[in-house]
Amino acid sequence: MFLSYINELIAILETYGIVVRAFADDVKMYVRIVHDVNLLQLQHAINALLKWADEWQLTVSVDKCCVLNIGQIVLMPHLMMHNEVLPNVNEVRDLGIKVTNYLSPSDHVCDIAAKAHKRASLIHRCFVSRNTDLLVRAYKVYVRPLLEYNSVIWSPSTIRDIETIESVQRRFTKRIRGLHSLSYKSRLQQLNLQSLEHRRLLTDLVWCYKVIFGLVNVNTTDLFEFSTITQTRGHMYKLFKKSNSRNIRTTFFCERVINIWNKLPADTDFSSLVKFKCCIASMDFSDYLQCF
Repeated sequence: MFLSYINELIAILETYGIVVRAFADDVKMYVRIVHDVNLLQLQHAINALLKWADEWQLTVSVDKCCVLNIGQIVLMPHLMMHNEVLPNVNEVRDLGIKVTNYLSPSDHVCDIAAKAHKRASLIHRCFVSRNTDLLVRAYKVYVRPLLEYNSVIWSPSTIRDIETIESVQRRFTKRIRGLHSLSYKSRLQQLNLQSLEHRRLLTDLVWCYKVIFGLVNVNTTDLFEFSTITQTRGHMYKLFKKSNSRNIRTTFFCERVINIWNKLPADTDFSSLVKFKCCIASMDFSDYLQCF
């Protein structure tokens, strides 16, 4: 019901030439700033938001609003809301993901790794039973979701960040009785677990499948472009790999997944999502993993 209630706001704001994204009562407005006219567009959209909220007797939490500038040019836009200047920040938490002005996931990785370490330690301290199956199940329910929530958005590319995430599972498994002296790889095999880096890679492939085959409400052409070369070996759903002038761009989902997707074997089953998941689950992706 609330979505129907707020849907009108999106249409109103888009008339000011800005991009609007909303999730429940969380609204984001952004525009590419080339000159002062773009700042005026954004300010007019903010004014329209406040006017709409007053008409429908909704309160805007000004203290939760801020401005995040992303780009090489440092701007300090002077945007107003209820006669208050919106603060310019270097990072913001958006639906549980910490986004910085330089688009690096390092801060988010450190944040969730610290929380996951605490929760993993609580499991070892609070559970009286030392049953391995029980401890692993508790880890899967209470710890691993922290480390994998929306990983398609922030999946790290540097060895340092990958190791920071992996250290949670590495430490947890090492504290399980009888596994202390085993290597990390041996512990994972004995516990029937995959490395977190491997799981993120599989998640990327699954979401790539969903986008390409229209299983999610996303315009495929906004993220991917099919390859026009059909003479190469492999499957028939290969994607075109664009050249990028920025290193940060190559780490985004729609860029990093292409190389792995294009090198899937020709006998990969694309007939359904379930069959595709089963197919990639048995594949060896060790060449694409940086740490283990």
